[in-house]
Amino acid sequence: MTTTESRGIKGPAIFLAQFAGDAAPFDTLPNIAAWAAGLGYKGIQLPCDLRFIDLDRAAASRDYCDEIAGICAEAGVEITELSTHMQGQLVAVHPAYAAQFDAFAPEALRGKPAAQSEWAAGQVVKAARASRHLGLDVQVGFSGALAWPYLYPWPQRPPGLIDEAFAELARRWRPILDAHDEQGVDYAFELHPGEDLMDGASFERFLDATGGHKRAAINYDPSHFLLQQLDYLGFIDLYADRIRAFHVKDAEFLPSARQGVYSGFSGWTERAGRFRSLGDGQVDFRGVFSRLTQAGYRGWAVLEWECCLKSAEQGAAEGAPFIEAHLIRPTETAFDDFAAGATPDRGALRHMLGLE
Repeated sequence: MTTTESRGIKGPAIFLAQFAGDAAPFDTLPNIAAWAAGLGYKGIQLPCDLRFIDLDRAAASRDYCDEIAGICAEAGVEITELSTHMQGQLVAVHPAYAAQFDAFAPEALRGKPAAQSEWAAGQVVKAARASRHLGLDVQVGFSGALAWPYLYPWPQRPPGLIDEAFAELARRWRPILDAHDEQGVDYAFELHPGEDLMDGASFERFLDATGGHKRAAINYDPSHFLLQQLDYLGFIDLYADRIRAFHVKDAEFLPSARQGVYSGFSGWTERAGRFRSLGDGQVDFRGVFSRLTQAGYRGWAVLEWECCLKSAEQGAAEGAPFIEAHLIRPTETAFDDFAAGATPDRGALRHMLGLE
């Protein structure tokens, strides 16, 4: 179903991962869909969480996916994309982080990194099939990371280390992307610190390693770029043809004489770079929505709520009207068309130039 203006960016929508819980209204798909609709959202980005969707059934049964879509439609929302952030993370995990990500895997696979990676790859492929059954052509998630512990080049990195890391990352992801291609679904990587795909340069390196795979796409999130002090508006101009999803998330960067971009040992409220609720940070969302609209992006604008100060409930309530106020319906005419005359022929054009 389509309930939003197809010629512009669609929205507002909300990513449910940060709100999922064991108490109502965040515990089941009917409950959380109704909650989101009640706040004014028209779409929900659905994490592949058993509380909301059984991925095994969704990959195998179009009828089951019709039931899922029907639950959402009855509540007044539609599914924007399926999210496999946690599963994508497990596709590639450096041993230094294995203990921290262990809880992302099923209990039977705890402490078994190779089995976790194989399981995760299978889950992401199943989500591609489920996306096709749901009529979706984009899935979002993380890339995982093998090179991240070596981000800062001290001590000096041995020659070839980063090339080998990206070659291995590509080796793991290429069959997953091929499976997405079979389903006609793009995989939009959220370029995120902690993932090997964290900015434009790392994404390009991954593209090179995968032979420019056409299903490798970007989930654009300006908050991560602001915290890296990256030109997040210019990024849109560079990578517009790969941007297939959009997280609307705010952030602020407040460097001091004591800390700057890294400030990684401080808590979230004490860091120079902090995630904020929409409108409370420094992201130029008027510029972001304008650039994306001009670039031809016609996907969803999805709130991802993360804030070091404001409650999730308040952030969610404020998010829908904020996104709604920034949506742009692209014009079909030029503002000065009223002054246009008849289209002249070539002879008249040459006459105007004084050539005849």
